Amino acid sequence: MINVKLTAAQNLSPADAHVEMVERKGIGHPDTMCDALAEALSRALCQYYLDQFGLILHHNVDKALLWGGASQPAFNGGRVLKPMELFLAGRATCEFQGSKVPVEELVMETSRQWLREHLHALDVDRHVKIHSMIRPGSSDLVELYLRQRATGVAMANDTSCGVGFAPLDELEKLVLEVARHLNSSGVKANHPELGEDIKVMGVRENGSIVLTVACAFIDRFVHSLDDYVDKKRQLTEGISEFALNLLGRAVKVMVNTADQPESGSIYLTVTGTSAEAGDDGEVGRGNRGNGLITPYRPMNMEAIAGKNPVTHVGKLYNLIAQRIAGALVEHIPEILHAQCFLVSRIGHPITEPQIVDVKVQLQAGASLTSAMHDAAEKIIQTHLLQSADIQTELLSGRLTVY
Repeated sequence: MINVKLTAAQNLSPADAHVEMVERKGIGHPDTMCDALAEALSRALCQYYLDQFGLILHHNVDKALLWGGASQPAFNGGRVLKPMELFLAGRATCEFQGSKVPVEELVMETSRQWLREHLHALDVDRHVKIHSMIRPGSSDLVELYLRQRATGVAMANDTSCGVGFAPLDELEKLVLEVARHLNSSGVKANHPELGEDIKVMGVRENGSIVLTVACAFIDRFVHSLDDYVDKKRQLTEGISEFALNLLGRAVKVMVNTADQPESGSIYLTVTGTSAEAGDDGEVGRGNRGNGLITPYRPMNMEAIAGKNPVTHVGKLYNLIAQRIAGALVEHIPEILHAQCFLVSRIGHPITEPQIVDVKVQLQAGASLTSAMHDAAEKIIQTHLLQSADIQTELLSGRLTVY
């Protein structure tokens, strides 16, 4: 029997407040790159373990650091002086049943492949150095995997909590969609001067929305200062038009607000990411599991990327809580907004959290009923039992955590 607490609350959505802030760090931001590379390595390890041994073995490769390099951007093309360096660290099963796992090779292959696929101006061989710092995991956590193999029950490998909310409000959807649009293949094909390091900050004050966008321009596609200013104007107008079509009303858009064209200070890069010279990165410092940074919503500090998708509740409970909140809003008509909090016990089944705390905002005039509680419990139980589906989506790449 799951310990479920369902309570009614008011003002769960920040859309009802006077001020709201939402942020997304794009795929080329150093923090997001670290998340993505850690997650890509976890997926590669999972696939290798499945192919070779028939089950996913213990690993947590959720410690990654990007040490920025040095560069000299210039119109029509500059150069990278010192490569950025990536350090992927964590724990993995490096040997099983007498067979060694090629962990270092997987680190190198998956990192290079992801960088080639997602940063169109980056020369992986010249601009990046990759360091594998993966060591074997502790015996007691490995034992949890072997116990799961014998019983078919996944045991939590940590005492941790997860949180989710639904639905996204207007500003959250806007920030997410603008950022995804700017890093879409169509936009990059038409505007190769736009790098992947694009950060979108949305601020709403009452009904007025301002989007502040930081976008790394790629120097070899920019021919002069006037060309940069013109391309930045085109980007600003394109974002404004996209937002207008999405919301049905105008928003204010500002791009690269630190620029000082009169002194030649502009956001120009060789590779399309500030990691080449201006910034460093780390797993867990960027977007949460829903792809956003939402300080007006409940969040926790857990780094999701790189954690194993079988027993690590720090990953699974954040994803499950998000799905539970969404399902409550979708399937129980009286619920307008929902927040879900889960907490585990190490060594206990993932499907049996210590407590599930759910807060819901109901339609005007509605009140909690026993039927609503029963429906909510059924939704919660269903999603806890579907953790295997989340594993499948993560391994296929259909579900991202950054």
